Amino acid sequence: MGLGLSVVCGASGGLGPAVLDAMAALGDPVVGVASPRSDPEKLAALRSDVQWLRADLSDPDAVEALWRTIDTLGEVRRLVNVTGGFAGGRVVETSPRVVREMLRVNLETAWWSSREAARRMTGLGGGMIVNVGSAAGVELRGGAAAYAVSKAALHALTEVLSNELKGTGVGVNAVAPGTIDTPANRAWMSAAELAKAVSPERVADAIAGFCKDRDFVTGRVAQVV
Repeated sequence: MGLGLSVVCGASGGLGPAVLDAMAALGDPVVGVASPRSDPEKLAALRSDVQWLRADLSDPDAVEALWRTIDTLGEVRRLVNVTGGFAGGRVVETSPRVVREMLRVNLETAWWSSREAARRMTGLGGGMIVNVGSAAGVELRGGAAAYAVSKAALHALTEVLSNELKGTGVGVNAVAPGTIDTPANRAWMSAAELAKAVSPERVADAIAGFCKDRDFVTGRVAQVV
């Protein structure tokens, strides 16, 4: 596939640092994208060898502008969509605001970035897009309805885009971990839940596995336990 940029969207969240480490280990320069509200100094302290950019990833116009900036940095060969959020609640008790927010952060952010990456990668003759879904979007057991449906929609986007890009050399895959052991999740998890949690490094390794040139796979949603 050759040298090129790896872009990690949502790179400053709980999973982001592990994904940045995994992408950097592949040997290419890494661009980290964070929220517009992020403190530039804190981002630089998080990882100084990453080129940090900030954008509202749910705004298609802002994402287009972001990718015009990325174009000045190099050719993107890998995109990882980490951005996401969680809300609990059954269907009958979930507000319209929560439904819209879950779709915004878990589906739309990946949609707009994937659209921009796919346009560029097809012109380059190859690349890899990896979305961070969730086991909740595979199992669909209920209890966190808007979250589960939004992640299932992200898995569907993964498969649809993979089918649209067949024959171009561009792969699209997703990882679907259970609850990830992040500081935010540790705040509410019991000891039993924590014992079953997935480490960020385990998720990042699964993402990196899709990005290695020798293991080209597309259209897969891989559960990570």
